[in-house]
Amino acid sequence: MLIRWKFPKTIQWIIKLFIIYLCIFTGFRILTLIFFIPAATKVIELFPSFWLGFQYDLRWIAIVLLPIACISLFRGFSPFYSERSKRGWAIYLAVVTLLLLFFFGADFGHFAYISTRLNASALNFAEDAKISFEMLWQSYPMVWITMGLIGAVVMMAWMFSKTHVSVEERNINIHKFSYNRRWHTATIVLLGWFLFGFLTLAPLRWSDAFKLNDNFKSYLALNPLQNFFTTLQFRKPAADEGKAKKYYPIISNFLQLGKTGFPVNRYERIVNPDSKSLESQPNIVLVICESFSMYKSSMSGNPLNSTPFFNELTQKGIFFDRCFSPTFGTARGVFATLTGIPDVQLSKFSSRNERSLNQYSIINDFEGYDKFYFLGGNSDFNNFRGLVGNINDVNIYDEAKLISPKLNVWGISDKNLFLEADKVMKLQKKPFFTIIQTSDNHRPFSIPKEDTDFVPRTIPEEELKKFGFESQPEFNAFCYTDYCYKKFIETAQQSPYFNNTIFIFVGDHGVEGNAAAMYPTAWTEQRLNDEHIPLLFYAPALLSPKKITTTASQIDLLPTLAGMIHQPYTNKTLGRDLLHSTEKENAAFIIHHDEGKIGIVNDDFFYTKNLWINKEELMPVRADAPSLTKQQTDSVKHHLSELTSAIFETARWMLVNNHGK
Repeated sequence: MLIRWKFPKTIQWIIKLFIIYLCIFTGFRILTLIFFIPAATKVIELFPSFWLGFQYDLRWIAIVLLPIACISLFRGFSPFYSERSKRGWAIYLAVVTLLLLFFFGADFGHFAYISTRLNASALNFAEDAKISFEMLWQSYPMVWITMGLIGAVVMMAWMFSKTHVSVEERNINIHKFSYNRRWHTATIVLLGWFLFGFLTLAPLRWSDAFKLNDNFKSYLALNPLQNFFTTLQFRKPAADEGKAKKYYPIISNFLQLGKTGFPVNRYERIVNPDSKSLESQPNIVLVICESFSMYKSSMSGNPLNSTPFFNELTQKGIFFDRCFSPTFGTARGVFATLTGIPDVQLSKFSSRNERSLNQYSIINDFEGYDKFYFLGGNSDFNNFRGLVGNINDVNIYDEAKLISPKLNVWGISDKNLFLEADKVMKLQKKPFFTIIQTSDNHRPFSIPKEDTDFVPRTIPEEELKKFGFESQPEFNAFCYTDYCYKKFIETAQQSPYFNNTIFIFVGDHGVEGNAAAMYPTAWTEQRLNDEHIPLLFYAPALLSPKKITTTASQIDLLPTLAGMIHQPYTNKTLGRDLLHSTEKENAAFIIHHDEGKIGIVNDDFFYTKNLWINKEELMPVRADAPSLTKQQTDSVKHHLSELTSAIFETARWMLVNNHGK
């Protein structure tokens, strides 16, 4: 009775809508807790996350409801003034609710996939909307997901209508349109307070969530709307030349500037060939392997033995079993491989940013070589075409030029990609540098029916989970990758170029999962398996086999390769020659963009710190890592912290200053 007599009907309806939206927001937060809470986290510890999350939710609910409260100050626009106004506000709420449910659903999937909230990085895939949608359509039950989303919106629209009717019925004996501007003004002021920050003296900020000093607690507090719209600002390169200069002495020491070449300027050095370099001007075939996660492979000792052929290759070449990509993601992995710079730009791939796209590449120092790039699908995806375009006179072969039948959204099968590349390379009269980028080891995990000699294996689900695979299709796709490598090498062995060719295989990135059966806890708990990849230089007629167990980085690939060839080259990247550097520090830079986590992995430890959280960790990466005193631990942390910041700030500067051509 109190509400019916004292509050205008519009305000009564806003109160009901407020409760509905608060239940939706809170419900999704509870689902996040239920499905994603880390085993070591206790529910009682999460009260600050829920309180801060409640404040974020109030802000976004206020954003939804403020238009109703403000526009209804003009009585002709009140949802209770006319059928037309009622219909207009019903459409508004339906559209808003559709967007909200879409964000929450996408956030839930994002969290399930990479353990972080939905953020502006998702726009990387929106920029290739057609291909991204095809991948989703071929990988997930999109019809059911869409029907579920539409059903949820219809249900919510029905609920909004019912609340509207209930307000009308509760006020049936009151004048047709009760209107009081004081209540409207009070409601607007209250919603404005929610927008500012409920019960806070300072405006509520995105960064407040990270004061909880724990990734899960911070993500639980944030809602996807707050996270997405705040991280939009990170899509522009942000180089700080002052910080790059500050850390120059550390970088100079790390890169051994002046010791490994003739210095030209700050980072640029000219490296001359040594006495052991190959004078035969060998061909180069660089294979960038999709999602080639080390712990899932036979080389890690994984008992499922998914890559027996590649394991044999590693015993006949120079194999780095502790190589790391700087980050997760194909676009970032290809960028790091070709430029020698970790793609540290937050929320947007550097291959998609005009300011950072034009990059120097050591590949251009391979004089007298014809250059080729093979991709089974569309080279415009992630703007690979633009990135590879930094290579002078490169010949690009993608789905527009290839003749094999398309397998799925990613184009032709990897086997056919290798065979078509082989046909082109057989015809070459000059030395060639060929890049082949694979893609089958990725959702939707398709295996061509034509490859009848590939026999899928059935593994009990319990064993799959134990040894790092999430599903039977993923496992067989990984095995099929090994099959494709075998077909390629067997074909290449029959080709005239084989004996004078260096084949390099490197993963573009790893994949998160359970690596506990193969590696120490840092791989799983700190997600090192996102970056741990194989790196193999294979040339039976040219290189002596060797297994190297010290830490290497994906960005070191081209300097190491260039050091094998008998010609000078210019290095102005963060990559180092792994075979010819003297007294170098074995270390690889790691960045998890969405978490804001940066760090260094070396032969003994994995050090991390956070751009948003005041937190650092040091974890062993091998069972026999040295045991440190507190003083030693502090010293190691300090050194690795400085090196982490030095590489991060230098990479940020290089992204917009290290131009090629």
